[in-house]
Amino acid sequence: MRFLKLFAVTILAGAVIAAIAVLPSRLCFKGAESYTFFCGDTSKSCREISAEYNADLYKLALFDVCGECAEYEDLDLTAFLKSVNGKIIFTETLYDSVNYYCKADLPYSVTLYGEEINLHICVKTQGIKVASPIIFGGY
Repeated sequence: MRFLKLFAVTILAGAVIAAIAVLPSRLCFKGAESYTFFCGDTSKSCREISAEYNADLYKLALFDVCGECAEYEDLDLTAFLKSVNGKIIFTETLYDSVNYYCKADLPYSVTLYGEEINLHICVKTQGIKVASPIIFGGY
């Protein structure tokens, strides 16, 4: 009898560990006005899937997510960087935006100019876009 109880507990513990490993992680960003998932194996073959409502549910249905992007009307950049343990690696200023390429505690990453980057922040007058690892496509 004791063997059966121990066996059942072991099987249950294994099932819980397997479920945690299989279930997708949480969203990278919270409180966004819109959310996009990048799916595929590289940025060149990437598909963009916009989540119009509950982004958490969209993520459950996607199997090949290679990045995430969120858009905000306004964002406290200092507080946001602190929330993801982010550090700005380099900045790029364009005619209509400022782009920050950062290292943060986020799951996706790419190598740019020899640096591992996993957070891209694009600040424009009409809003802020944040993505991990970078913003794919036009921005």
